[in-house]
Amino acid sequence: MAELPTGDRAVTSPTALRSLSSKFSLFSGALVFWVIVTILAYDLREDSFDWRKGLLLCLIVFLVAAAIARFTIRLLARPLQLLQEGITSVQNGRLAPIQVSRTGDEIEFLGESFNSMIEALAVSQKQVREQQELLEKRIRDRTEQLEEAMRSAQAANQAKSEFLANVSHELRTPMNGIIGMLDIVLDQQELRPDLTEQIQTAQQCAYSLLALLNDILDLSKIEAGKMNLEKIPFDPQVMLADCIKAHQPKAAKNEVKLSSEVSPRMPDKLIGDPLRIRQILWNLVNNAVKFTEHGSVSVRMDGELSVPSEFTLQFTVTDTGTGIPADKLLYIFDKFTQADGSVTRKYGGTGLGLAITRRLVDLHRGEIQVESELGRGTTFAVTLQCGVLAGESGQEKIQERLPAAQIDTTRSKVRILVVEDNPVNQKVVTAVLRKRGFSIELANDGQQALGKLKNEDPFDLVLMDVQMPILDGLEATRLIRKEARWKHLPIVAMTAHAMNGDKERCLEAGMNGYISKPVHPAHLLSTVDEFLLQKIR
Repeated sequence: MAELPTGDRAVTSPTALRSLSSKFSLFSGALVFWVIVTILAYDLREDSFDWRKGLLLCLIVFLVAAAIARFTIRLLARPLQLLQEGITSVQNGRLAPIQVSRTGDEIEFLGESFNSMIEALAVSQKQVREQQELLEKRIRDRTEQLEEAMRSAQAANQAKSEFLANVSHELRTPMNGIIGMLDIVLDQQELRPDLTEQIQTAQQCAYSLLALLNDILDLSKIEAGKMNLEKIPFDPQVMLADCIKAHQPKAAKNEVKLSSEVSPRMPDKLIGDPLRIRQILWNLVNNAVKFTEHGSVSVRMDGELSVPSEFTLQFTVTDTGTGIPADKLLYIFDKFTQADGSVTRKYGGTGLGLAITRRLVDLHRGEIQVESELGRGTTFAVTLQCGVLAGESGQEKIQERLPAAQIDTTRSKVRILVVEDNPVNQKVVTAVLRKRGFSIELANDGQQALGKLKNEDPFDLVLMDVQMPILDGLEATRLIRKEARWKHLPIVAMTAHAMNGDKERCLEAGMNGYISKPVHPAHLLSTVDEFLLQKIR
């Protein structure tokens, strides 16, 4: 018994005895047999029964049944079987016309209709196949276009990154000379007061230009998804104190009271990215001081332990300044947007500070909220997720500094190799280091640096620029590290490359530290002292 699947159930073909032709033959035979039995019964009743007549009637019954069976098989069963085979073929996906029995009745009409349906299905299937092929071709073409657009976008993004890196380098190199030379001049004691004020003004302008450059680069790194947060221990209270101290002169100039408060719940050490957290706090305090002409600016730092190893750092910056209009509150975190965007606005700036702040907060899985009333002041509230050291004794110990006297006595014996191709930067760095008593040797490129390391007395530290002619700083460092005698020689990158990944490339090449230009004298000296103290220990 064959089975045909139809949806969730199987349809079985009828057996020989249950087929339509068998049923019709049996019914016809039974009807004729009943007529014959009736005739024979009548003869028996009339006592006129003849066995020859009975045998003839039985023969007639058999012949009639056989004729009816042949007739039904030929005109009914066979056409239906062909129709069933056609349906099975269609169910199996073969759209072939069936053989139609020429019976001239409804079955022939049904077969022809079935063949017409098959032809229509074949045409429809062909059209579907053509549409599918066309759709697949369009998808392939569109995929290729999208891939090409993606490659173009990646190339454009790469070009943008390279452009920003080059612009960063080209701007930071002269900025290093400008700021460095101004610092050197300001260290002189015999300057007239008016000349000192003028140089300080130029220095402030240089630092403002540097801050703008840093903001643009930071925003570019964040948008490219290439800014990674560090996880190192830091003291939040010291960070807040440094920020308040740095803004006190500007606040005092505006006759604004700048104060801070730290909750007793604050731990001594947190784990996070102190540079970026300081940047968030710095931007908010700087804005508060800038937009407050009189009154006060207060900063409160608080927090709570959310889980045993995670601390929610909270700080609020409240000022009594100009305030922000209600219709501007939704847009102040957008790039290049300021509360006062008119040509008559009193306050400068590019509108990048809060945009960068918002993105840095998002990177810390935190939130920033603002409440403001025009003419009455503004409050920014920030929450950041930081790590916390387990227990008071679990704080990482900061390396103990040697006494200042001991550092001073060792400086005269320290030889530092400065590898720098820019003459102005050479003057700035050597002036800062020689003023502190270090012995300095100069090399204009990596190849000269290798020569001085091989032919002269041992050096205690190398300050290595990255982008130089003939042999760059990265390749020179790799060659230095191949020599066993220089394996532990401290090499500190001193470069104008400040894009994300530049520090990692320097460390991967074998350098021990990284200083970005423009180099601040205090930062340069503290970095040099740090590596020299490690070597002394």
